[in-house]
Amino acid sequence: MTLKSIIWNGLLIAALCLAFFLLYRIFEQYSFDQVIQSMRSIPLWRVCLAVLCAAASYLCLSCFDFLAIRSLGKSLPYPKVALASFVSLSLGHNIGFAGLSSGAIRYRYYTRWGLTTEDMAKIILFCGVTVGFGLITLGGLAMILNPVDAGRLLQIETTSSRLFGLFALAVPGIYAALAFFVRGKLQVWRWSFQLPQFSIAVAQIAVGTINFIFVSACLHQMLSAFGHIAFFQSATAFVLANSAILATHVPGGLGVLEATVAYVLPKEASIGALIAFRCVYFFIPLTLGTTLLIISEAVFRRRSRGASGESDALEKRAQAQSA
Repeated sequence: MTLKSIIWNGLLIAALCLAFFLLYRIFEQYSFDQVIQSMRSIPLWRVCLAVLCAAASYLCLSCFDFLAIRSLGKSLPYPKVALASFVSLSLGHNIGFAGLSSGAIRYRYYTRWGLTTEDMAKIILFCGVTVGFGLITLGGLAMILNPVDAGRLLQIETTSSRLFGLFALAVPGIYAALAFFVRGKLQVWRWSFQLPQFSIAVAQIAVGTINFIFVSACLHQMLSAFGHIAFFQSATAFVLANSAILATHVPGGLGVLEATVAYVLPKEASIGALIAFRCVYFFIPLTLGTTLLIISEAVFRRRSRGASGESDALEKRAQAQSA
């Protein structure tokens, strides 16, 4: 075993230990009956709205890939892009290290459809940048529109919270300006970057932000079943929780998401709301994504066998004619 694999395995074990510890701290204060009762108290119409918000989020995530492929100057039918995106991200969100895990699944799909390894690296980078800008933009909006909660959590004054929010919103603004004015590659120290077209850069920022708005709305529906809560309070909780998940790389954010939301919104963060959100946004897509992966792999193999059999038949026919 190489040193690199030892380090990665060690990080994964540490992340899992952290997840189980946080889950234990959260669940130790509840009995099984209390958990079930808490989930049953969520109105069905809120669950349905949360499912719609989750579906809209995964639709936005498919646009990440679609824009990335467009930025490469290439084209794939949207249904193929949506399939690769949903399967890879529904599994990647739960496995952890989403950039690597979802990238590996994307690779299986896109390389079969004619994209190269270099294209894959650029797609993964583009999607990662889109996630970053979406999180930064929503975080900036939350600090401006909900400065009290943001300031309390960051231990800064309300004015400072709004100021940090403006700085956060300036980041995607600068990115869009560079995409508009810079032609060719952007050189930063020893690295060079090919910026997308201005229209794609703006769409990238917009769809990244809208995605996280839908995820926050999904969480908001669950939390609102247990108390009055403003949308940007849910958004603030989600931005901080997602930032913690990205920092720790805990698989599926297990425990990290629940602990962060419970800290930010201790009254509204019922255990039923947190479990219901995880089921809607993580477990249901995981089930659907796994099913689609199995079906698509079977289809790919059947087509591969058919193409191989056809090729063998043509070769035998050619040999017979030459003889």
